[in-house]
Amino acid sequence: MGILTFSLNLTLDGCVDHREGIANDETHAFFTRLMNEHGAMLWGRVTYEMMESYWPAVARGDVEAPPAIREWAVQLEAKPKYVVSNTRTEFPWTNSHHIAGDLRAGVQQLKDATPAGVLVGSGTLATELDRLDLIDEYVFLVHPRIAGHGPTLYQSGLPSTRRLDLVTATPLRCGAVVMHYRRAHPDT
Repeated sequence: MGILTFSLNLTLDGCVDHREGIANDETHAFFTRLMNEHGAMLWGRVTYEMMESYWPAVARGDVEAPPAIREWAVQLEAKPKYVVSNTRTEFPWTNSHHIAGDLRAGVQQLKDATPAGVLVGSGTLATELDRLDLIDEYVFLVHPRIAGHGPTLYQSGLPSTRRLDLVTATPLRCGAVVMHYRRAHPDT
């Protein structure tokens, strides 16, 4: 069975607005490596639509982009992408698949079928998955910024505190820090 890893950009004050992070060759190379370590991507509909509106054009070469960003787009194009949505059923972007029905069963089935693991990159969806105890690891790219606004990580709350064990903390040259955590075992 594969693991489910939640990964997202966030500022020091917890803002997850994608426009607030540092988008450069270094951060894109990090996310390309992270994506390549996992067998599939998992998003909510809103994140999927945001990604679908831009990255396929970069992958095709219709949008000018630096090499690291273009590499991300090309590899994302080939990666299996799963989308949770109750309002949309057609997902035409290459290698996109719909997860419908019971969220716990659908995501657990995806984890079971993906030994290399699944990478979820949607904050709202991750909150729901965390409420279902489906997230195994967290990899946050913490940017050296204070946004002063939302949306924020876990804005709608969780039923209880999540205890985590630090796996690694890796600073990047741009000042961001990769924070990799694993769910703590109840007896630790």
